[in-house]
Amino acid sequence: MWQAPEANSHNPTRFLATGLPSSSSHDQTFLRKLSTPYISSKASVQLPPFVNYSIDDVGQKATLSVIDKKSRDQRELWGTTRSYLQNHILGVSEGHTAILRLVGVGYRATIEPTAITVKPAYPSQQFVSLKVGYSHPIELGLPMGVKASTPLPTRILLEGIDKEVVNSFAATIRKWRKPEPYKGKGIFVNEETIKLKAKKIK
Repeated sequence: MWQAPEANSHNPTRFLATGLPSSSSHDQTFLRKLSTPYISSKASVQLPPFVNYSIDDVGQKATLSVIDKKSRDQRELWGTTRSYLQNHILGVSEGHTAILRLVGVGYRATIEPTAITVKPAYPSQQFVSLKVGYSHPIELGLPMGVKASTPLPTRILLEGIDKEVVNSFAATIRKWRKPEPYKGKGIFVNEETIKLKAKKIK
């Protein structure tokens, strides 16, 4: 987990990260990226040229710093890089998830190995099949690196190492039936709620 930023007498612009997976590899000369193998795929974080990092393999800690602490642009991207790296570490060690709730009569979802309306984008791609009030099922291919399951017919659990990809796919599913404020029906992501409105009387 990331520790809070601490002032350092030698370099006050420094963040300390802990909890790096032991399988992490680092290469500061080739594309300046920090990457970690995860099953058959890799997640990587690109580092701006002015962001330096050091790895303590024994303590499994990473320290980020910037070249010019007075540069506003460097400080801003330094924080952004820290955030990306944090998500990377959490994604590899714990994984990111998104839970979708289907609220509506007859709404349900299944995970299918094949699709009728969509061609697979890569081998063994699975598909989320939605029945949310349309005359036909909505079929959506899972992005590479994202796993999906349906603990209940009205629940979809998305899992992956890339937080942005997981949340983006959850938003793609949601847009097929956005929550509406009169009957409270729709596809809700995580703890999303909606305030119901009174029906208009003519």
